[in-house]
Amino acid sequence: MTFNHNSIQDFSTQISGKLIQPSDAAYDEARQLYNGMIDKKPALIVKASNVHDVVAAVNFARENAVTLAVRGGGHNGAGLGSVDDGLVLDLGDINHVEVQANGRFVKVGGGATFGEVDATTVPQGLVIPGGVISSTGVGGLTLGGGMGYFSRKYGLTVDHLRRATVVLADGSVVTASADEHPNLFWGLRGGGGNFGIVVEFVFEAQPTDTVLAGPVFWDISEAEAVMQWYRKFIVDAPEDLYGFFAFLTVPPGPPFPEHLHGQVVAGIVWSYSGPKDKADEVLAPIRNFGSPIMDGIQEMPVTMLNGMFDALYPPGLQWYWRGDFFDELNDEAIALHLEHGTKLPTGFSTMHLYPINGAAGRVGQQETAFSYRDAVWSAVYAGVDPDPANAELIRDWTVNYYEALHPHSMGGAYVNFMMEEGPSRVKATYRDNYERLAAVKAQYDPTNFFSVNQNVRPVKEFA
Repeated sequence: MTFNHNSIQDFSTQISGKLIQPSDAAYDEARQLYNGMIDKKPALIVKASNVHDVVAAVNFARENAVTLAVRGGGHNGAGLGSVDDGLVLDLGDINHVEVQANGRFVKVGGGATFGEVDATTVPQGLVIPGGVISSTGVGGLTLGGGMGYFSRKYGLTVDHLRRATVVLADGSVVTASADEHPNLFWGLRGGGGNFGIVVEFVFEAQPTDTVLAGPVFWDISEAEAVMQWYRKFIVDAPEDLYGFFAFLTVPPGPPFPEHLHGQVVAGIVWSYSGPKDKADEVLAPIRNFGSPIMDGIQEMPVTMLNGMFDALYPPGLQWYWRGDFFDELNDEAIALHLEHGTKLPTGFSTMHLYPINGAAGRVGQQETAFSYRDAVWSAVYAGVDPDPANAELIRDWTVNYYEALHPHSMGGAYVNFMMEEGPSRVKATYRDNYERLAAVKAQYDPTNFFSVNQNVRPVKEFA
């Protein structure tokens, strides 16, 4: 796309952040995404420094009929934080984190990562329930729902969102909460980036202390028995205990024993955040089941827990993933998991089953846009590798795994675990909430200006 030179010059005077063009030395670095499989070349990149920059970028894109993509942490698997020939609005420098004086609410900039949030909140004994990789952006994870180590105890990230400052498609700035723009607030809690750009979130933080956390591995020959035990254990376990199941290859380095390096194992990554005097009792069934080949559970701060996988998955790896929600893990499904999950195509590839029962399931299905409150697990099949030559290999493994298990699923997936899979998949993800989302879209973005996302089209398009 070619822009009028004068319009770009005028735009550059309206912002205090950086405006980067393809001819600039910083362009190639600025356009890179977390998923190295996605290679997009935007016409312009704006690194916004404040809400005024965001408004200016929205107005410029709208007035010049330029497609706009919004990037927070940049972890989106489908690369929806960028767009060919359009304008990328990078929020990474709007990353403030402020615990308010009452020690209960936390203001978070729309471009902050959970690592930046944890660095401020955890030393004060507070946590905002988030994901499992600290470099994940707060914005993308929250707008998709937000699952992680505290989902069973505290619920989803969106369950702690109390207010959001949003730039709309017309360039106006509004506050969305239970009392102001309640329909927009409802849509933001799980509806993705369909309605506007959140430049600031306000969360109600929860108390936290050190946790007892880490992986327990079993030999792959015990995988079937572990899955059969886990499917009942995690449903009945105290909500202070969280554990996600994984097929994985043991990384070749500490803290993993050298004799396990490169071995495909069945693992569960645990986190216990309850009373310390109850820990031995709660963890005993885990440590006594089968014959664990590694017990890595230890006391650690939440910052360490949330950053546990950061070094293993740095930016730039090739990613291809699919997901699904499940309300049961029957024997037939376990057999299919064993068929595909024990044959990981690369050392970085994995399958995770994240539990979302407990507190997350006590919120009504229509209280937020996140629909699958009746799910027990959110599965992700992730083909990952540093070598672009293996892109087809990891894509095929992921798709085959997904297609084998999908008939056993509830039909939809966690929106943050989706590639570009088409409108029917988006509808399945939101189920009965889709029509309301389409109506909210028509109210706040009637022209579908915000379309580079898991898109919900305005309701008028279905008339």
